[in-house]
Amino acid sequence: MRIGILGAGSMADALGTRWAAAGHEVMVSGRDPGRSAERACHMTAQAAARGAGRGGVPAGGASGEARSCAVVEVRSGSFAEVAGFGDVVVVAVREAGLADTLRAAGPALRGKPLIDVTNGAAPDRYDPTRPLAHLIADLTGGHVVKGFNLCHVDVWRLTPPVFDGRPLAVPLCGDDPAAMEAARTLVADLGCTPVNGGGLARAMQLEATAAFMIGLWFGGADAQAVLPPLPSSGDHQPA
Repeated sequence: MRIGILGAGSMADALGTRWAAAGHEVMVSGRDPGRSAERACHMTAQAAARGAGRGGVPAGGASGEARSCAVVEVRSGSFAEVAGFGDVVVVAVREAGLADTLRAAGPALRGKPLIDVTNGAAPDRYDPTRPLAHLIADLTGGHVVKGFNLCHVDVWRLTPPVFDGRPLAVPLCGDDPAAMEAARTLVADLGCTPVNGGGLARAMQLEATAAFMIGLWFGGADAQAVLPPLPSSGDHQPA
């Protein structure tokens, strides 16, 4: 799969590196072309190292960061180039720059699967009347799937994210079946379990959940302990 990532920060690095190591082609973009190119090269080296750690050998026997950059297909480009490159485009920019980034990406996002991993800048001031996923859909005309927004970036660097013997579950909210299927594939390629969170209308609830849980974590609480495991959650009939 060709994955374009709008953003070249920590989330782009963590997720994109894992996907590149899984065999996907990745292109990242940021406001500074030079820093984006450096980020892409670093991701390439890390992805090659992860592949070698699983028993693979980089093509041509390359070693070291400089040579490994020719091994795995991680590239950088402008926002518009990334939008055109990806079969799927991941939106991984800060809330403050979101609208400008999407405008710079241009019309190539229309009708394309877009995975929104963003959260509000301040969890204690999250506004449920202005969900970011809906803003992205309105500005782009893309098929938005909300996901990957409940965990700190370091979780996405784990290979794989498993806690107490259970793979991390990743809820996804979206309306378009093809976009949801692409998102499920990318979740599974991280070693995680995709969970159907409902349609895009429920993205607001997923964003609000992130804001609430992040607030608990910042306060030093073990947010995972808030909810009981499924067998102790009552008698629920499948919808």
